[in-house]
Amino acid sequence: MKIGIAADHGGFTMKQRIAVALKSAGHEVTDFGAVQLDPADDYPDLVIPLAKAVVGGEVERGIALCRSGVGACIAANKVAGARAALIHDIFSARQGVEDDDMNIICIGSLVVGYELAWELVKIFIASSFSGAERHRRRLAKITEQERGGI
Repeated sequence: MKIGIAADHGGFTMKQRIAVALKSAGHEVTDFGAVQLDPADDYPDLVIPLAKAVVGGEVERGIALCRSGVGACIAANKVAGARAALIHDIFSARQGVEDDDMNIICIGSLVVGYELAWELVKIFIASSFSGAERHRRRLAKITEQERGGI
C-alpha cells in the first residue's frame, strides 16, 4: 500500500520508527516531513500536504503525528475530502475505516507508546470501508457540507 506519513517535532521520533516498520512490512512510504528534528516546525506545514496527497490519490492512506495528535487531526480535516481521526484505541482504528472511511489516522506520540501506535497503524491499514448504505449516506452529508451545501 502507498502510505504517506507526517509529523512535527513532537511526533518526529515515532514517525521515523513507524516509517521504517512500514517499509519493512512491504509498504511504499512517502515522508512529508519533518525530515529533521526542529522544535520550531509547525504541524500544519507538514500535515496539510499529507492530507492533500491522500485526497489527491498520491497515497492511499495517511498517518499524522504530533504530541497529542489533536493539532495534526485539526489540520488534516481542513482539507476537503480528508477524513482524519484522532485514534488511541484498537476499536476506533478499525471502526473508523469500516464505518467512516477514515483515510488519515492521527496519533499522539506522547499519549500512546510506540508498540500501541504501531498496532493501531497496522489495524488502520488492514481495515476496509464496509460501503454500507447508512455509512455512504452519512459520508455524502459530510461531502455536501464541504461543498458549502448544509
